[in-house]
Amino acid sequence: MNDVQEKDKFWIYVAGLVLAVVATVVMIKSGEHDKFESTAKAIAEDPANSAYRK
Repeated sequence: MNDVQEKDKFWIYVAGLVLAVVATVVMIKSGEHDKFESTAKAIAEDPANSAYRK
């Protein structure tokens, strides 16, 4: 018998999946940041534009 046992690559796949998910979340978060920039400028010019009033 010539039983050659292959190494289990389960944890390599799990690590790759985790890295892919983290990279996707970071990319989405950085893309969302620019979306609200114009709103922040409008509120800075006239605070009455804000829905959050004191």
